[in-house]
Amino acid sequence: MYQDARYVMNYSFKRLWNTTFLFVGPAWYVLVWMIWSSGQLQNIGDKITFLSVVIPGFLLIYGAGFFIEEWHNKKQAKRS
Repeated sequence: MYQDARYVMNYSFKRLWNTTFLFVGPAWYVLVWMIWSSGQLQNIGDKITFLSVVIPGFLLIYGAGFFIEEWHNKKQAKRS
């Protein structure tokens, strides 16, 4: 496929993905803290449900990036 020097990544996907989450993580934490301290979570069941969605959700999104990278690499290998 057409490969122009302007479109070539200079860093590995893993490095870019981890850098992104270095900045997204604290913003995610602030959002979670704002919801947690807002008083919307009335009882322990609400808090457990909230944390059981937020924490695995964050980890799932983080892990999905590596799945996408692997899928993309396989796709590129088939083209070569």
